[in-house]
Amino acid sequence: MLAKIIYILGIVLAVWCVLDIFKTSKYGIIGKILISVLVLAFSWVGFAVYYFLLRGKI
Repeated sequence: MLAKIIYILGIVLAVWCVLDIFKTSKYGIIGKILISVLVLAFSWVGFAVYYFLLRGKI
């Protein structure tokens, strides 16, 4: 049960990151798609990297 909650939370956070990327990113559409695919592919790690390292820079 806890594993499902963590899994769903990871998906929600990854989708939130993708929406944030498309709203605020300075990159073109290809860059946005590439970053989004990477965040979705690596759910928790992608979220952490985006939120802590890339969010303020892109």
